[in-house]
Amino acid sequence: MKHLWAPWRIDYIKGEKTPGCILCDKPGEKKDRDNLILARGKHAFVMMNLYPYNNGHLMVSPYRHVNSLEALSDTITTEMMRLMKKSLAVLRKTHKPDGFNMGLNLGKAAGAGIEEHLHFHIVPRWGGDTNFMTVTPEVRVIPEDIRETYRQLKRHFK
Repeated sequence: MKHLWAPWRIDYIKGEKTPGCILCDKPGEKKDRDNLILARGKHAFVMMNLYPYNNGHLMVSPYRHVNSLEALSDTITTEMMRLMKKSLAVLRKTHKPDGFNMGLNLGKAAGAGIEEHLHFHIVPRWGGDTNFMTVTPEVRVIPEDIRETYRQLKRHFK
């Protein structure tokens, strides 16, 4: 039998849940490096997922605390799309993925982990990157340290 160890994951599982909304609170702290915020617009921002499905897993979120796409103005929606396009370009340059999963989970039934504040996920994918892992609950193999991924991505968002 082989064992896969992911000790970093225990912080998420057993860690104290912070009250509030991380998608509101983290951008307000103005500690972008610590909070893995890569880019800021006037109405939205790009943030790395602290517990990623793959290296380079990004989230694009409005500053506005809303849980439905219809609640956003066209101006905010347009800026979010621009940030998603920029994110794709940066990830293509830095990590050279074979493809992407992009999505918006609206509501708990749809898999939203933060259902009160909408955000788009951008997950780079490589052929064979997860093979059997998708059927093993709570297990991901992330080959690169999250701070190294941040360093590589950040310089291209400037």
